[in-house]
Amino acid sequence: MARESRPAHRLPVRRLTVLYDADCPLCVHLRHWLLRQPQLVPIDPVPANSQEARRRFPDLDHRSTLKEITVISDGGQVYRGTAAWIVCLWALAEHRPKAHWLATPAGAPFARVSVLAASKYRELTAAPCDGVCEAPSPSH
Repeated sequence: MARESRPAHRLPVRRLTVLYDADCPLCVHLRHWLLRQPQLVPIDPVPANSQEARRRFPDLDHRSTLKEITVISDGGQVYRGTAAWIVCLWALAEHRPKAHWLATPAGAPFARVSVLAASKYRELTAAPCDGVCEAPSPSH
């Protein structure tokens, strides 16, 4: 009898990897903020487009991870943009209720506006990629 596998979207999330732009001041600040928070689900920050990210996730479009936050669960679920921010908050003890609310129709507009504001701030403060970003150095 063949063993039935569960779809990735139905697997419990036990660990998250957050791919962040190590050359973006806002992204680095948020990485440090995430790590200081009490976590219900462990978060592993990894520089986007780094050798480590490519080793862990060989099938991922790594250039796109420099353009928007990407979070990957240990079960293989991939979250981008607004969904990625919400799942990060969901992993944090003090912010899980807010994450649940942001995922509702009432909270979704607030989540989108927050991500758009962060994206605009990042655009104004991060070094320009001109479409081709280099992998961050191992020191980040």
